[in-house]
Amino acid sequence: MNIYVLLKRTFDTEEKISLSNGRIQEDGAEFIINPYDEYAVEEAIQVRDAQGGEVTVVTVGGEDAEKELRTALAMGADKAVLINIEDDVEDGDQYTTAKILSEYLKEQEVDLIIGGNVAIDGGSGQVGPRVAGLLDIPYVTTVTKLEINGENVTVTKDVEGDSEIIETSLPLLITAQQGLNEPRYPSLPGIMKAKKKPLEELELDDLDLEEDDVEAKTKSIEIYLPAQKEAGKVLQGEIPDQVKELVQLLRSEAKVI
Repeated sequence: MNIYVLLKRTFDTEEKISLSNGRIQEDGAEFIINPYDEYAVEEAIQVRDAQGGEVTVVTVGGEDAEKELRTALAMGADKAVLINIEDDVEDGDQYTTAKILSEYLKEQEVDLIIGGNVAIDGGSGQVGPRVAGLLDIPYVTTVTKLEINGENVTVTKDVEGDSEIIETSLPLLITAQQGLNEPRYPSLPGIMKAKKKPLEELELDDLDLEEDDVEAKTKSIEIYLPAQKEAGKVLQGEIPDQVKELVQLLRSEAKVI
């Protein structure tokens, strides 16, 4: 089985984001595999171990993303592909990424594609479904359980606190939700092996794409941090007095009654 994982390099979840001139400052920041993509890598490895085949991790970005790809290889993926757009694309969006990934995947023998449900930096959840649409294959998002029997697939999908069971078939794209599995940590032997595993680097020309082909469909007008919340109020006095004050505040300040 040929399994492909869509991986994104994102800010460390512990990182404090700073802005300058309307742009996020990346200098000195720590980066990691997007946490939802870790579930995707883990699931791909488990499926390969159960079904046989090969796991290839693919990302779109710059040379800095090699570190995250090597981490995925250390977890147990077999191969990695970096589609380097550093010199070709200045401002991309979800369409840009999906178009590039789909052009690469069109030339591969694909059985299963797994991506993270969302990226923690953008949170749009668009890339996976867009890739599936461009490849004209079925997809299921927010997956918490995956069962494969030959060409037939049964998935459990998280639906706002409940779950839905869907039956479909390969080839298929799914996006991983928290709870699908428990991602493993790269072991020391895995880290050593990862150094020798193949990591292919491609550019737009290798995919017969021009800059105009992947031009962003959206434009960021402004990026800003959310307004700082005001401190809450602690009401004092007897309970009846607190209730009266609360009602007054809800009416005059919060304006909800």
